Amino acid sequence: MPEAPEVQTVLSTLETQIKDVSIEDVLIYYPKIVDNVEVETFKHRLIGQSFRTFNRLGKYLVFGLDDYDLVVHLRMEGKFYLYDKICEDKHIHVVFKLNNGICMSYHDTRKFGRMYLYSKNDDIHSYACFKNVGYDYMDPRVNGMYFYHCIHTLKRNLKSCLLDQSIMAGIGNIYADEICFALGLDPRSRACKLSKKDCDKIVLETRRILQGATHYGGTTIRSYTSSLGVTGRFQLHLKVHGQAQCKVCHHTIKKLTVSQRGTYLCPKCQKRK
Repeated sequence: MPEAPEVQTVLSTLETQIKDVSIEDVLIYYPKIVDNVEVETFKHRLIGQSFRTFNRLGKYLVFGLDDYDLVVHLRMEGKFYLYDKICEDKHIHVVFKLNNGICMSYHDTRKFGRMYLYSKNDDIHSYACFKNVGYDYMDPRVNGMYFYHCIHTLKRNLKSCLLDQSIMAGIGNIYADEICFALGLDPRSRACKLSKKDCDKIVLETRRILQGATHYGGTTIRSYTSSLGVTGRFQLHLKVHGQAQCKVCHHTIKKLTVSQRGTYLCPKCQKRK
């Protein structure tokens, strides 16, 4: 699943292509992609609207239109393609025909992605699709004390807390491993044993690593690319995830399952609390 850096890469790339461009028509081939309103209502409200702002909350794209916010969750395989005509492809489920001649096509082989349309509200956290989504990792309200208050009574492991989008949104499996490595902590460390100083460092390293990944266009692993002519290069900078040997101490990297996710760690550099 694309994580925050990959989503930001898609969003920033689309902004250069469709900012202030208006929607002339919407073609929907798989109605279940549209989640919170009827398909005809979705189409009717979007026609004539222009893309004005491009924001992100965790792994969600938020397109600010004139009167509405279009929220898109790519889930596992969702991608956007820009074509100069309508393309016949069984995996293209929604097409936005734009007034600059571009057809912005939503492609999703597994059909897990979802689109939501809301009347504009200054607080996007009020939208129903964000009911279980916490503050974005870049939100100024997220700091060490905030994270400590969220997790200090939990008996869960550190990695599950990092992956919990209701605590801090945007981190996925790859970056959770990288964050734990940067902290020198075993991802199986218990949240309730982490100190306030640990939590300060968690927020600091999360921002450093995810912003660094965003700079490199995200991480291209398995099937993910931005699909807009941008290929992530952060995989060249991964310290532990998918690696055979630790780049710091050269110890063999251990792969195991933590919180039902494939997890990489260095037994020598990362200590368990």
